[in-house]
Amino acid sequence: MSKTLNKSETFAQLPPEWSGDLLTEIRELVAALGETLVVLDDDPTGTQTVYDLPVLTCWDVETLKAELDRKPACFYILTNSRSLTADKAEALNREIASNLKEAAGGHSFHLVSRSDSTLRGHYPLETDVLDEQCGPYDGVILVPYFEAGGRYTINGVHYVAEDDQLLPASDTPFAKDAVFGYSTAVLEDWVEEKTDGRIKSDDVKSVSITTLRKNGPSAVAAQLNDLKGGQVLFVNAACPQDLNVFVTGLLQSLRLGKRFLYRSGAQLVSAMLGLEPKAFEPDSGKEQKTGGLMVAGSYVPKTSAQLEHLFANGSMEKVELHVPSLLGDPASETERLMGQVNDLLSTGRDVVLYTSRDLVTGADAAENLSIGNRVSEALVKVVQGLSVCPRFLIAKGGITSSDVASRGFGIRRAIVLGALLPGVPVWECGDETRFPGLPYVVFPGNVGGDDALTLAVQKFLTSQSSS
Repeated sequence: MSKTLNKSETFAQLPPEWSGDLLTEIRELVAALGETLVVLDDDPTGTQTVYDLPVLTCWDVETLKAELDRKPACFYILTNSRSLTADKAEALNREIASNLKEAAGGHSFHLVSRSDSTLRGHYPLETDVLDEQCGPYDGVILVPYFEAGGRYTINGVHYVAEDDQLLPASDTPFAKDAVFGYSTAVLEDWVEEKTDGRIKSDDVKSVSITTLRKNGPSAVAAQLNDLKGGQVLFVNAACPQDLNVFVTGLLQSLRLGKRFLYRSGAQLVSAMLGLEPKAFEPDSGKEQKTGGLMVAGSYVPKTSAQLEHLFANGSMEKVELHVPSLLGDPASETERLMGQVNDLLSTGRDVVLYTSRDLVTGADAAENLSIGNRVSEALVKVVQGLSVCPRFLIAKGGITSSDVASRGFGIRRAIVLGALLPGVPVWECGDETRFPGLPYVVFPGNVGGDDALTLAVQKFLTSQSSS
């Protein structure tokens, strides 16, 4: 069993980071490669580290062809497959892959299957389907590292940082997920567990931090060049430069004709594009008399702690969706919520619509997903029933933010503007939506400290007061 580590002491014992700016070389290699990076994102939080890129919520051939014809360096397809049962997620990935191949024409693309940095999601199902449809690949590369979320992989173990501690991911609430739980944070063993023994831990390869920091990109490229037959390789990483070194070696390998499929957290994509961080600042020139809205559907303990901090330190009006009441009489509960939210927003008050904090579970994984989807459906209906445009909208939680975006607002194509806080992306709603131009904040359930929601709201309130 992996042990909890002291973060400061552990990082101090690692070799010094690879020196030099690699971002320019990465951008040059990307341009020379000339392929579009297509990210299949299993919930909308995967845009956490990028900006000035499109996000599609539909994937018909015509839409995909139009996007590929723009020749972007990258675009996202929001699948929201983490909210689906395995058979539906399989069918969805197969449909998207098939449509991409048909739409591509002469365009070349490579795929990232973006999922949760705490190892939750339909793995290996999704990468198996993509390999079947778009392969064969020389290797499947796992990169769960995500700096803003405190997710580090060191000596083969994936950790979640809490203050100055590194907790093995298997010792966190994420590993107890009712649908996607797991028993080990040792990635080679995690692969064997998730593949039901089809891939043995001894067959899983890895790139070590020592290789990244002492031997550099050429050593990474040499390792990748040896992969064949869809071998699984995971990447250790404890800082952004580790990922930059890996990506530089990766792009060198791709130039030689190697083909890889990626299963990753959010940060790999920005590294593969050579992007530097970009913050989003609310527009202080816009004055609106309506209130702002937060919709919180996430149940993870971090979200509950953040809501408690917000309630204790903010002035937002609280509107609670009582889950047992919703399951008993959905129409009545939804109507009540809709009336309260509209009344408050129209009088200029800021509102947080949140689900009751006592987790209601079903008999099995399918029933748990069903309950979550029914709660999300109610939140969507409240958003669909808004009679005024809120000054801002913050959606808390992956499934919640996806459903509110695609079904609540009718987003088909949004643009990522940047990050409101580290790991918290902001989208601009398109002209096809109910509220074009509205800043839509996609706030992951498991990102930020206890004060993160409070800080996010304060940014908008400060912007309003200075306009």
